[in-house]
Amino acid sequence: MRAQKALLVFLIVLLPLSGFLAAQNAAPKDSGKSLVNINTAAQADLEKLPGIGPALAKRILDFRTKNGNFKTTNDLIAVQGIGEKKFEQLKNLITVK
Repeated sequence: MRAQKALLVFLIVLLPLSGFLAAQNAAPKDSGKSLVNINTAAQADLEKLPGIGPALAKRILDFRTKNGNFKTTNDLIAVQGIGEKKFEQLKNLITVK
């Protein structure tokens, strides 16, 4: 009976903790790195972002040159090749400040 109580207390304490630890592991892998400023980033910096290759990085630079700085990170969706899905991957890795 005593072992059952100990196990129950153990589970009550550790189950919420395991959820917390799982959430921490699900955080973006780049959470320790600084954000990429899409208004000042060079092509090489943009290419470090997931899903951004040389062609898409160049489109971002060309868009920025033609239209001026991005006012919000959401404005990146206006660049051809960046849709909602790709933006979702990038939104926590970029900034305009």
